[in-house]
Amino acid sequence: MITEIGFVAGDIWNYLDKHGETSFLKMVKDIDKPKDLTLMSLGWLAREGHVEVVRSGRNDFKVKLRNR
Repeated sequence: MITEIGFVAGDIWNYLDKHGETSFLKMVKDIDKPKDLTLMSLGWLAREGHVEVVRSGRNDFKVKLRNR
């Protein structure tokens, strides 16, 4: 499972690098991976300080890569 989380984390990284800040729900749709796996991967990236996640509305979040 950790390998799958890592691969999806890479997908998230590449998506954000290409598209910039986006909504979580749009990213999940565009990446086309299970929502729970995408959440785990996003959590991993957030914990390591690679992404910023900010609530946007009641059921969504804005996600972007952190400035290096």
